[in-house]
Amino acid sequence: MTPARDAIVELADADAWRALVDAAPLVSEWVRIDQPCIDTFADATGDRQWIHVDPERAARESPFGGTVVHGFLTLSMIPSLLEKTVAMRQRMAVNYGLNRVRFTAPVPAGSRVRARFQVEGVTDVDGGGVQVVWNVTLEAESGAAEDGGKPACVAEFITRHYF
Repeated sequence: MTPARDAIVELADADAWRALVDAAPLVSEWVRIDQPCIDTFADATGDRQWIHVDPERAARESPFGGTVVHGFLTLSMIPSLLEKTVAMRQRMAVNYGLNRVRFTAPVPAGSRVRARFQVEGVTDVDGGGVQVVWNVTLEAESGAAEDGGKPACVAEFITRHYF
Protein backbone atom coordinates (compact mmCIF):
# COMPACT_ATOMS: atom_id res chain seq x y z
CA MET A 1 0.00 0.00 0.00
CA THR A 2 1.31 3.44 -0.93
CA PRO A 3 1.40 6.02 1.88
CA ALA A 4 -1.22 8.76 1.50
CA ARG A 5 0.16 11.99 0.12
CA ASP A 6 0.19 15.17 2.16
CA ALA A 7 -2.60 17.68 1.80
CA ILE A 8 -1.96 20.69 -0.42
CA VAL A 9 -0.36 23.56 1.47
CA GLU A 10 -1.53 27.09 0.66
CA LEU A 11 1.09 29.84 0.56
CA ALA A 12 0.00 33.46 0.13
CA ASP A 13 2.83 35.59 1.55
CA ALA A 14 6.50 35.61 2.53
CA ASP A 15 5.77 34.56 6.12
CA ALA A 16 3.99 31.42 4.91
CA TRP A 17 7.07 30.48 2.89
CA ARG A 18 9.38 31.15 5.85
CA ALA A 19 7.25 28.88 8.04
CA LEU A 20 8.24 25.95 5.79
CA VAL A 21 11.97 26.23 6.58
CA ASP A 22 12.93 23.10 8.55
CA ALA A 23 9.32 21.82 8.39
CA ALA A 24 8.49 18.30 7.27
CA PRO A 25 8.86 17.75 3.52
CA LEU A 26 5.84 18.29 1.32
CA VAL A 27 5.06 15.20 -0.73
CA SER A 28 3.44 15.31 -4.17
CA GLU A 29 1.01 12.86 -5.67
CA TRP A 30 2.31 9.99 -7.79
CA VAL A 31 2.43 10.62 -11.55
CA ARG A 32 2.99 7.89 -14.15
CA ILE A 33 5.57 8.40 -16.92
CA ASP A 34 4.64 6.06 -19.77
CA GLN A 35 6.34 5.29 -23.08
CA PRO A 36 4.26 7.80 -25.09
CA CYS A 37 5.36 10.55 -22.66
CA ILE A 38 9.00 9.45 -23.07
CA ASP A 39 8.64 9.42 -26.86
CA THR A 40 7.13 12.92 -26.87
CA PHE A 41 10.01 14.21 -24.73
CA ALA A 42 12.50 12.52 -27.08
CA ASP A 43 10.86 14.20 -30.07
CA ALA A 44 10.84 17.60 -28.36
CA THR A 45 14.50 17.44 -27.28
CA GLY A 46 16.04 15.33 -30.03
CA ASP A 47 17.37 12.88 -27.45
CA ARG A 48 16.33 9.63 -29.11
CA GLN A 49 18.89 7.34 -27.48
CA TRP A 50 17.64 3.75 -27.80
CA ILE A 51 17.53 3.13 -24.02
CA HIS A 52 14.64 5.61 -23.98
CA VAL A 53 12.76 5.01 -27.23
CA ASP A 54 13.34 1.44 -28.43
CA PRO A 55 11.51 -0.96 -26.08
CA GLU A 56 12.53 -4.11 -27.99
CA ARG A 57 16.24 -3.28 -28.08
CA ALA A 58 16.18 -2.02 -24.50
CA ALA A 59 14.59 -5.30 -23.35
CA ARG A 60 17.36 -7.24 -25.13
CA GLU A 61 20.45 -5.11 -24.53
CA SER A 62 19.91 -2.65 -21.70
CA PRO A 63 21.02 -3.43 -18.15
CA PHE A 64 17.66 -1.96 -17.08
CA GLY A 65 15.51 -4.63 -18.76
CA GLY A 66 13.52 -2.12 -20.78
CA THR A 67 13.31 1.55 -21.66
CA VAL A 68 13.99 4.17 -19.03
CA VAL A 69 12.81 7.74 -18.57
CA HIS A 70 15.26 10.46 -19.62
CA GLY A 71 16.93 11.98 -16.57
CA PHE A 72 16.00 15.43 -17.81
CA LEU A 73 12.36 14.39 -18.23
CA THR A 74 12.37 13.26 -14.60
CA LEU A 75 13.97 16.58 -13.59
CA SER A 76 11.47 18.58 -15.65
CA MET A 77 8.62 17.12 -13.58
CA ILE A 78 9.65 19.20 -10.54
CA PRO A 79 7.68 22.39 -11.31
CA SER A 80 4.43 20.59 -12.16
CA LEU A 81 4.69 18.33 -9.11
CA LEU A 82 5.34 21.40 -6.93
CA GLU A 83 2.32 23.18 -8.40
CA LYS A 84 0.14 20.17 -7.58
CA THR A 85 1.48 20.08 -4.01
CA VAL A 86 1.53 23.75 -3.01
CA ALA A 87 -1.26 26.24 -3.72
CA MET A 88 0.72 29.41 -4.40
CA ARG A 89 -1.33 32.59 -4.08
CA GLN A 90 0.95 35.11 -5.74
CA ARG A 91 1.23 37.64 -8.52
CA MET A 92 3.99 35.72 -10.30
CA ALA A 93 6.52 32.94 -9.82
CA VAL A 94 9.62 32.01 -11.79
CA ASN A 95 11.97 29.06 -11.82
CA TYR A 96 15.29 30.66 -10.94
CA GLY A 97 17.54 27.66 -11.49
CA LEU A 98 19.27 24.66 -10.02
CA ASN A 99 22.41 24.42 -7.95
CA ARG A 100 22.94 20.67 -7.87
CA VAL A 101 21.35 17.76 -9.71
CA ARG A 102 22.11 14.05 -9.55
CA PHE A 103 20.33 11.18 -11.26
CA THR A 104 20.70 8.47 -8.61
CA ALA A 105 18.71 5.61 -10.17
CA PRO A 106 17.02 4.78 -13.48
CA VAL A 107 13.26 5.21 -13.77
CA PRO A 108 11.74 2.38 -15.84
CA ALA A 109 9.14 3.38 -18.45
CA GLY A 110 5.67 3.11 -16.96
CA SER A 111 6.84 3.91 -13.44
CA ARG A 112 5.15 6.38 -11.17
CA VAL A 113 7.19 9.21 -9.68
CA ARG A 114 6.58 11.70 -6.91
CA ALA A 115 8.59 14.48 -5.30
CA ARG A 116 9.52 15.37 -1.74
CA PHE A 117 10.00 19.12 -1.33
CA GLN A 118 12.00 20.37 1.66
CA VAL A 119 12.42 24.14 2.02
CA GLU A 120 16.05 24.87 2.86
CA GLY A 121 15.86 28.64 2.92
CA VAL A 122 13.83 31.72 2.08
CA THR A 123 15.34 35.15 1.38
CA ASP A 124 13.81 38.46 0.35
CA VAL A 125 14.41 39.67 -3.22
CA ASP A 126 13.81 43.00 -4.93
CA GLY A 127 10.32 43.55 -6.24
CA GLY A 128 8.45 42.37 -3.16
CA GLY A 129 9.22 38.70 -3.41
CA VAL A 130 11.13 35.83 -1.90
CA GLN A 131 13.64 33.36 -3.23
CA VAL A 132 13.06 29.81 -2.05
CA VAL A 133 15.71 27.10 -2.08
CA TRP A 134 14.17 23.63 -2.21
CA ASN A 135 15.86 20.30 -1.63
CA VAL A 136 13.91 18.01 -3.92
CA THR A 137 14.00 14.23 -4.07
CA LEU A 138 12.16 12.60 -6.97
CA GLU A 139 11.22 9.04 -6.13
CA ALA A 140 10.31 6.21 -8.47
CA GLU A 141 7.80 3.72 -7.15
CA SER A 142 9.56 0.48 -6.31
CA GLY A 143 6.49 -1.69 -6.02
CA ALA A 144 7.46 -2.86 -2.53
CA ALA A 145 4.66 -2.31 -0.02
CA GLU A 146 7.00 -1.12 2.71
CA ASP A 147 8.93 1.22 0.43
CA GLY A 148 7.25 4.42 -0.74
CA GLY A 149 9.80 5.05 -3.47
CA LYS A 150 13.43 4.85 -4.49
CA PRO A 151 15.33 8.13 -4.98
CA ALA A 152 15.85 8.61 -8.71
CA CYS A 153 16.88 12.27 -8.81
CA VAL A 154 17.98 14.77 -6.18
CA ALA A 155 18.18 18.47 -6.90
CA GLU A 156 18.54 21.83 -5.25
CA PHE A 157 15.84 23.86 -7.00
CA ILE A 158 15.41 27.63 -6.69
CA THR A 159 12.18 29.54 -7.24
CA ARG A 160 11.17 33.18 -6.85
CA HIS A 161 7.69 34.24 -5.77
CA TYR A 162 6.22 37.75 -6.01
CA PHE A 163 3.14 38.89 -4.09
